[in-house]
Amino acid sequence: MPHRHNLLTMPATREPASLLAVDRAVFELRRGRAVAVAAADGARALVMAAEGISEETLADLADLAGSRPDFAITRRRAEVLGLIAKADGAAGNLGEEDTVLSLGLNDRLSAEAVVRLADPLADAPSEELKAADIKAVPTHGVETAAIGLTKIARLLPATLVAPIADPDSADLAGWVARRNLILVDAGDVFQYERTAARTLTHVSDARVPLEDAEHSRILAYRPQDGGLEHLAIVIGEPRPDEAALVRIHSECFTGDLLGSLRCDCGDQLRGAIQAIAASGAGVLLYLAQEGRGIGLVNKLRAYTLQDRGLDTLDANEMLGYDADERVYLPAAEMLKSLGLKQVKLLTNNPDKVTDLSRLGIDVVERVPHTFPSNKHNEQYLETKKVKGGHLF
Repeated sequence: MPHRHNLLTMPATREPASLLAVDRAVFELRRGRAVAVAAADGARALVMAAEGISEETLADLADLAGSRPDFAITRRRAEVLGLIAKADGAAGNLGEEDTVLSLGLNDRLSAEAVVRLADPLADAPSEELKAADIKAVPTHGVETAAIGLTKIARLLPATLVAPIADPDSADLAGWVARRNLILVDAGDVFQYERTAARTLTHVSDARVPLEDAEHSRILAYRPQDGGLEHLAIVIGEPRPDEAALVRIHSECFTGDLLGSLRCDCGDQLRGAIQAIAASGAGVLLYLAQEGRGIGLVNKLRAYTLQDRGLDTLDANEMLGYDADERVYLPAAEMLKSLGLKQVKLLTNNPDKVTDLSRLGIDVVERVPHTFPSNKHNEQYLETKKVKGGHLF
C-alpha cells in the first residue's frame, strides 16, 4: 500500500496540485477510463482498473499506448491465486518487500481473464495462470502507483498497465492533453493519504443534541481536494490540559445505520457516546474508512466470501487488500486541531494506540470497549481477538 512507503513530505505549495491530480485520476478509473502515470524512474504507462474491463476497452488501451498491457496485482492476491511459490521457484526475483507483482499474460490477456483474476468471487482462469510471466516491479513504479489509485478509488486492487510506446509521446503532458487523458505523478499517489490528512480543514460545525449526550456538537473536516469528510463528535467541553476520553470509530454503514448483527460496530458507536458522556467530556472521531478502509462495495464482497467460510481478515486479503487498510493520520490531525494532545483511548485494538502515539498523540491509557456477542458475530469477534490482536 502506498502510504506504507517512507517518503519525504512534499512542499505545502504543491499539495493542492498533487491532491487534485490524484482525485481526478481516481474518478477516471471509477468511470472505466485509462489514466497516464509517470514515475520518478522515467517509466510512463497508461493504467486502467481491471474491474469492469471489456474486450473493447482492453483493445483501446493497447492501441492508445502502443503496447501490450500487463496485469498488476497485490502480493496478497497473488498468494491467494497460488502464484508466489511458482514465481519464487521459477525466477527467484521476489522478496517479502514486493507488495505489487506484474503478470505478463501474453496473448492470453482477454478481458474475461482479467476480470476473473481480479475478482475473488469468480473462478480464477487456471490456463492463463499457468502461462503467466510473473515479476517484481519497482517499489515506487507505475504498477505500484496504479494499485494505489485503485485502493484510493475503493475498487478491486488490480490494474492493467500498458507502457506508453507511442513515438509522439516525448512531451507526455501534451500527449495526454491531446487525448483528453489525466496525467498523475506516481509520487503524488504515494503521498496522497498523508497529504489529504495534512490538509484537513474544519469546514462546518453545529450543536447536535444526541439521545445519550445532549451537550454535543459535530465538526466536519474536509481535505483540500474536496474528498470525503471526517467528523468529530465533541461531547461536553474537553479541556486541552486534561487527557480526554476519545474513541476513533471507522464508519460502518451496515452496523451504525442498519443495525447489522455481523459486527459490533453499532454497539461500539452508541456505547462510546454513552461512555464519553458519562465521563463528562470527550470526543468521538468518525472516520470515513468503511470496511477497514476498503469501502462499502468491497465490504459486501468480503461478506460473501465470509459466507463461503473465510474469516473477516482473510476475506479482505482474498480481495487483494491488506487485512486492515485503515490509517489514523486524519484522527491525529483532528485531535491536534481540537487542542487535544493527551487522550484516554477507548479501544480494544492495541494497534490504534501504537499508531496514534507515533503520530504525536500521547495515549495515557487504553480503555477497554467490549460488548456481548451474538450468533452472527461470534466468529468475527474471535477473529479480531486471535488474529487481529484485539484485547477483550
